[in-house]
Amino acid sequence: MKRFAILCLAVLLTASFAFAGTKAYQVTGPVLEVKDDSITVQKGDEKWEIARDKETKITGDLKKGAKVTIHYTMKATGVEVKGDDKKKDDKKKK
Repeated sequence: MKRFAILCLAVLLTASFAFAGTKAYQVTGPVLEVKDDSITVQKGDEKWEIARDKETKITGDLKKGAKVTIHYTMKATGVEVKGDDKKKDDKKKK
């Protein structure tokens, strides 16, 4: 019975770490522009353009001028490492 309880605890902890990996953010303000792939919101003196796709859940009437709160996450879509070739070339020359 103790093994089962430990196993359940381990599964729950693993699942909680998987969901806790991406930090969520939000921005609130009036909508300046609505496109199929983005929503632009005024936040103070800044314009924030947030990407959206077919999976973005929208409740209410999304249109220019509406006050909204957008919930989003930041996720890398690609990583390009710069400068590694130079370091390798320097090692070969020595």
